[in-house]
Amino acid sequence: MDVAVGVGASQLSGGHSVTDIQDAQIVIIGGGVIGCALAFHLGRMGHKDVLLLEREQLTHGATWHAAGLVGQLRSTRNKTRLMQQSVELYDQLEEITGQAVDWKKVGSLRLGCTAERMLEIKRSATLAKSFGLEFHIISAPEARDLFPLLNIDGVLGAAFIPGDGYVDPSSLTQALAKGARDAGVTIKQGITVTGFVRKGRRITGVETDQGVINCEKVVNCAGMWSRNLGLMAGVNVPVVALEHQYLLTDKIPDLPDNLPTMRDPDHRFYVKPDVGGLAIGGWEPNTVAWGQAGIPTNFGPELLPSNFERFEQLAEAAGHRMPPINEVGVRELINGPIPWSADGDFFMGRAPELDNYYVSSGFSYGIAAGGGAGRAMAEWITEGAPSVDLFGLDIRRFGPHHNSPAFLYPRTIENYGDYYALHMPEHEVSAAREIRQSPLYQILKDTGAVFGSKGGWERPNWFAPEGIEPIDKPSFHKPNWFDAVAAECRAVRENVALIDMTSFSKFEIFGPDALAVLQRLCVSNMDKPVGAVIYTQMCNARGGIEADVTISRLAADDFFLVTGSALATHDGDWIRRNIGADEAVYVRDVTASRAVINLCGPNARRVLEAVSAADVSNAGFPFGTHQRIAIGAAEVRALRISYVGELGWELYIPSEYAVHVYETLSAAGRDLGITDVGYRAIASLRLEKSYLAWSSDITPDYTPFEAGLGHRVAFKKGDYPARAALLAARDTPPARQICTFTLDDGAWVHGGECILHGDTVLGVTTSGGFGHWVGKPIVMGYIAAEYLDKTDFEVEVFGERFKATRHARAIYDPDMTRMKA
Repeated sequence: MDVAVGVGASQLSGGHSVTDIQDAQIVIIGGGVIGCALAFHLGRMGHKDVLLLEREQLTHGATWHAAGLVGQLRSTRNKTRLMQQSVELYDQLEEITGQAVDWKKVGSLRLGCTAERMLEIKRSATLAKSFGLEFHIISAPEARDLFPLLNIDGVLGAAFIPGDGYVDPSSLTQALAKGARDAGVTIKQGITVTGFVRKGRRITGVETDQGVINCEKVVNCAGMWSRNLGLMAGVNVPVVALEHQYLLTDKIPDLPDNLPTMRDPDHRFYVKPDVGGLAIGGWEPNTVAWGQAGIPTNFGPELLPSNFERFEQLAEAAGHRMPPINEVGVRELINGPIPWSADGDFFMGRAPELDNYYVSSGFSYGIAAGGGAGRAMAEWITEGAPSVDLFGLDIRRFGPHHNSPAFLYPRTIENYGDYYALHMPEHEVSAAREIRQSPLYQILKDTGAVFGSKGGWERPNWFAPEGIEPIDKPSFHKPNWFDAVAAECRAVRENVALIDMTSFSKFEIFGPDALAVLQRLCVSNMDKPVGAVIYTQMCNARGGIEADVTISRLAADDFFLVTGSALATHDGDWIRRNIGADEAVYVRDVTASRAVINLCGPNARRVLEAVSAADVSNAGFPFGTHQRIAIGAAEVRALRISYVGELGWELYIPSEYAVHVYETLSAAGRDLGITDVGYRAIASLRLEKSYLAWSSDITPDYTPFEAGLGHRVAFKKGDYPARAALLAARDTPPARQICTFTLDDGAWVHGGECILHGDTVLGVTTSGGFGHWVGKPIVMGYIAAEYLDKTDFEVEVFGERFKATRHARAIYDPDMTRMKA
């Protein structure tokens, strides 16, 4: 039966739709730039049965008072591509719609006032080269030539991107709305959504203050109202409203035309031209949240009271950098609430809680992203997925804890204040920590563990030796943990170590149809004997890798799946959505009930033999199998597999026994010098083995054959959705292939570097780090197949080229003799 959910549910009129608003296949809620961009693209794709609802008037949320800067370069190729698509659309939007769009493609300046900031700019230049985006590093005097108001004292250089600019948010949104209407989309203003009618896992109707609208799909584009709108439908949308201020100056005499936008991130502010003056805003560290008790439903185009005291730090910095503004007055200090997500980036996609509820929200830079994000969201809704991997923007990157106020507000305020901070590699957030803890957390902390956060979990990144402060000091070059991590890597390679991997996401998949479902989802043959451990991928119908998992067969109809710490929502959703309504299979998240200790290293067997009566010899416990064994007084499930390339077992332990098992193993290995090891050592060790990480090295953009995983694909097990695409990928030599390279000493790599052959850009590195055992920097990345027989590769790091040697096989133990010993 239909169930009404949310405010106003009791006011339903028998489920009948109102007469003055038509039903629609797709209902978009929210008439800001994001909702209108989506409506525009849906209409242009030929989808006319689309209805956009706006509670007030178009742009009346955060859109109208947005600063309107459009910057293209982001941290990944696909995010950058979205911004580039926005620029491509804004270039032609006025011609398409016949409506003026105040789009100024004047370029952007980004100043560097410290040596570290200049390194960041050089790193950005390398990224831009990899992405095909025009980017120039210029001197301070050249920056002043472009922006004559600048005082260049302390400026060491700058970045200039000619294709950036700024646009008037209201005219942009109105033009998008006109384009949508011209394509047949209906836009209704002055209508408030009060709830939803839900049937099972589907929304069948949208409740409004004017009645119910029946629909097939719903899209939440409500900006700072998105969280409350999500809760009405039982969907987690982790977004809040934060106060954001910018100042408008009076007109500045002789202000040059076509000034670029300008950012001074070392002093936290940005600038754009505005009606003969300047708009000056920024990201102060002490902003405040707004609407914690609930955003008023009647709030629209209003602003919040200005806070000059809080803005003073930005105003003083801007006055120093641009002295002419000190001679003119202040026209207005605008303080408007803006949406901000749990990790500072926006999110899109289908909500995992429902089958037809989509979200596109949390846009802190919605004007820059709107055009491209609208297109990607239209693909998601109509085709089931975007045309490129967007996991970094997928709502499924979040878990339930991200939507709690206790997490949301501290974390959003921190990453708002850090928006212009130096983005050092391996940076860890500090707010809203210790949300999820392993049973070993305090023991490891007392041992010197320095923790990072992943999926809300506290994970030991490295262990500070006695006399070393247990705190991260990130660097573009040698960080303070470098030597400690090197020692941990040696312990794994030479001796024996313990790694707390409790944060792994874990699922039980069981029921009469469990095998059939997994055979359909996974590319490998899952019909292996009970006791087998199978490393496999789950691919979509295009052959792209949607998940990279390890599955143990516990019984004929019972399986145990392990995936990454932050992938529980994503992978769990992928599995559940691909179970047929008539299939008897159950998926249970058991992450919290199982701690995990990885016992690894050439002496791992000696330790395990000392604490268990089980036969753990190579014959008695072969690689790629699992058994239930006793360690001390605890029964654990031991999987003989390895992500570090050494002999070892992953021990899955009932959480209440975790401390006991850890102490038992530690005592047994004390005379051998057993060592606690963290995740930064894992990162180094897996690069030496060319082991891949999902979301960086492998994504839905790549097939198993491109990723060197073709041997995992089974074709004789029968038909499955990915089979046809994978057959084509097998029978046609891949156009690109992932490769591992070592670099000359002196290259500090982190992933995101440019791979070159002569002057030809081959691609961008997907992973990078230092191989402590091999003693060299290591990167991985995809290159065109036609270059596989070449030898003279280079990798650009911070603007400097380093010779790169490609390795056809894993650098360390390519025959896997050590972990199979």
